[in-house]
Amino acid sequence: MTIEITAENFEQEVLNSDKPVLIDFWAAWCGPCRMLSPVVDEVADENPGIKVGKVNVDEQGELAMKFGISSIPTLMFFKDGKNIDSSVGVVQKTAIEKMING
Repeated sequence: MTIEITAENFEQEVLNSDKPVLIDFWAAWCGPCRMLSPVVDEVADENPGIKVGKVNVDEQGELAMKFGISSIPTLMFFKDGKNIDSSVGVVQKTAIEKMING
């Protein structure tokens, strides 16, 4: 299961999360984002030890700017409130698993 991350819940859901958090920055009009989305959903379903959130950059421009998102899809992995890894573009599921498992 994924959750919608907004400027309002970012601190609670990501920075103060007791689990590591994978965030997918995406937009509805973005073809590569639509290709990556089901892969991110699979990772969420298969990894209950992490939280997976999605940020719609059109609705959450403030968050996109805060993290310097210039290309989408962008994945960011947070642990203990810090961004420890990221990737831009469509990536294989194995690359996402490597990101979250170290």
